[in-house]
Amino acid sequence: MVTPNFLIIGPAKGGTTSLYYYLQQHPQVYMSPVKEPRFFALEGEDLNFKGQDAKEFVKKSVLNFDGYCDLFKGATNEIAIGEASPLYIYSKTAPEKIKHYLADVKLIAVLRDPVQRAYSSYMHYVREAYEALSFEEALAIEEDRVRENWVYMWHYTRCGFYYEQLSRYFKLFDPNQIKIYLYDDLVADSKGLVKDMFEFLGVDDTFEPDMTAWNASGVPKNRLLYLLLERGSVVRSTLKILPEGFRKEVATSLRRWNIRSKPALALETSERLKEVYRDDVLKLQDLLNRDLSKWLA
Repeated sequence: MVTPNFLIIGPAKGGTTSLYYYLQQHPQVYMSPVKEPRFFALEGEDLNFKGQDAKEFVKKSVLNFDGYCDLFKGATNEIAIGEASPLYIYSKTAPEKIKHYLADVKLIAVLRDPVQRAYSSYMHYVREAYEALSFEEALAIEEDRVRENWVYMWHYTRCGFYYEQLSRYFKLFDPNQIKIYLYDDLVADSKGLVKDMFEFLGVDDTFEPDMTAWNASGVPKNRLLYLLLERGSVVRSTLKILPEGFRKEVATSLRRWNIRSKPALALETSERLKEVYRDDVLKLQDLLNRDLSKWLA
């Protein structure tokens, strides 16, 4: 029975999708074909989620250990075997379950400015035509959504308390098993970050993957084209007649053309959220021994 020896634990909107595809290209790395199994966060949990994406969220999750192990049957002689589930860092129960099943696993997280991460998560749901409220309105009812068990991605503010979340992992795992990066590093020097990550996983760190950014947030210029590309089975089936490499290039080009930059976050809202996160960020600085003052500036 094959199980992973590393996990990308999140958080959502922190670059985990990009890392998944960078890692997937490495010949010595095997990534689960299901990008976000979420097994360690959802096993034995209440799955009666709310939100427009709730049914799809559960449907795409793996809820039992045998099914989870099946994800890695395709692994052959790869050195690093892993998966990426951004829910793991936020889940209060995932660390204990990971420790139980995979005591020696390596853990990777990429932390983004929590204010920008919250807004990016909100804009993701705006892009998907799920979120109809303004950002400020959504923040005002967030605690109601939490109590009603909405899918975690709707917890825009709560997902950003990284010190609280990472402390659960540092209490259970050897620090040498944990590698924490900053989203700013991924943006500024993605090649350097990926090289360091390959070294951490014990694979050839001279390999250079295609560093195309994945899952960039923004608002569609054309809503119909976006829905056809992302959810339209006819369009996806039509594209499959093209050679794989060319098909991906066409789809990627269409997605990039169709996404315009997201509107700026209101300064007043940004400043208020910085104060919400201030104590957690200051504690996180000490935990990671990294200067995070930019997040509070």
